Amino acid sequence: MTERFDYFVVFAEMRTGSNFLEANLNGLDGVTCHGEAFNPHFIGYPNKTEVLGVSQDDRDSDPQVLINAVKSGDDFGGFRFFNDHDPRVLEPMLDDPRCAKIILTRNPMDSFVSWKIAQATGQWKLTDVRKRRDSKITFNGEEFAMHVARLQAFQVTLMNALQRSGQTAFYVAYEDLQDVEVMNGLAKFLGVDARLEELDGKLKRQNPSHISEKVENFDDIPSALRDLDQFNLARTPNFEPRRGAMVPSYVAGKNTGLMFLPIAGGPDASVRNWLAAMDGSEVDALQTDMNQKALRQWKRQFVPNRAFCVLRHPVARAHASFCKAILSTGPGSFLKIRRTLRNRFSLPIPEQMPDEAYGVDEHRAAFKEYLRFVKANLAGQTAIRQDSHWASQANLITGFANFASPDVLFREEELASGLPELAAKLGLSQAPAYAADPHETPFDIADIYDDEIEALCQDVYQRDYLTFGFSNWR
Repeated sequence: MTERFDYFVVFAEMRTGSNFLEANLNGLDGVTCHGEAFNPHFIGYPNKTEVLGVSQDDRDSDPQVLINAVKSGDDFGGFRFFNDHDPRVLEPMLDDPRCAKIILTRNPMDSFVSWKIAQATGQWKLTDVRKRRDSKITFNGEEFAMHVARLQAFQVTLMNALQRSGQTAFYVAYEDLQDVEVMNGLAKFLGVDARLEELDGKLKRQNPSHISEKVENFDDIPSALRDLDQFNLARTPNFEPRRGAMVPSYVAGKNTGLMFLPIAGGPDASVRNWLAAMDGSEVDALQTDMNQKALRQWKRQFVPNRAFCVLRHPVARAHASFCKAILSTGPGSFLKIRRTLRNRFSLPIPEQMPDEAYGVDEHRAAFKEYLRFVKANLAGQTAIRQDSHWASQANLITGFANFASPDVLFREEELASGLPELAAKLGLSQAPAYAADPHETPFDIADIYDDEIEALCQDVYQRDYLTFGFSNWR
């Protein structure tokens, strides 16, 4: 520890240069950065089983144990922390003036492209340029907007916490990492006497070429960014454009004043299909990937307009989310969280799906264990993020209301009659029939539903049952 601080944290994201920053911090005598100490899927580094004598099980049971170990280590210690790391330690760190905050940022387009290339090649670090793997990626505007929205929300959380507590952080841009004087300025900020004579020479930049050489559909990028405030991208401490939570997920008509606010785990595809048919357009032509500016423009263009959400019974929604995000190993599934749930929470699901040995009894048992995990997760008792796929619907709708309150909350069973009635209120006639999503799960919820599942769901989603008046699923 130093006179000013007991330990430090580097707030960063994937592909922002955090490995290089850590290497240079470790180059200072008496300083040790312990990697991603609170990554929910491993501790410190993927091949480690403990940090400072603290195991992953010990950390997950009580994260403060690891904080205390870092503070009491022989060296002045710290770690890297990303927005999807254990949320239980974020507030205590931000509230602690004896915790030095280092905030590392990078142009979000560069970090996004680098992240996608690393996913494609499987290469996350480079120490020998002869072993460099190369790949081009296809840019997806909607995915990029969601990426930026997540980063921006985390940056705002950091900034507001520091403002409220009267603290400051040391801000480092990706480009600053190549300046040894900046690194020595960071050492001075930390209260460390040691200084660097030169920067770490082991790690190499993996993708130094121009972005046009790394993206197959480079010409599509300008149109995808047309609504982004480019002059605000490098602003510190919040380098992404400000926007409301998850606004890019909103789905609006191109020709009609109807907007769908989707809740993860709900009947998303069928509502989009109905909205596209109502709009006289293709599903891909519906307006998504919006920020607050674009949404305001849409509202001004379509007067009157209506926004709506669809509530799904908690039992059916939990089952749909489980099957899509956790049980499946296909596109859209959370493979890292799935692996962690299998390995660390003993979730009884096969390594790969489909699996002929996985029958209805196994499915019932796995779903019940998943509900027990969700209860612990939403209570803040796990290191895994509280994802929107299993967050309460009441909480998600409250988030929508920060910028675009829904005019109507439909129950899923009301859609066939409710959607045409909503369209009629806008003077839209000849509304198409609504067709429910086909079941894309190995077993229907009716195949496994029992009193225990109902009780578990009511325990997990008590707020939804009380807020929206849900009765038993059956």
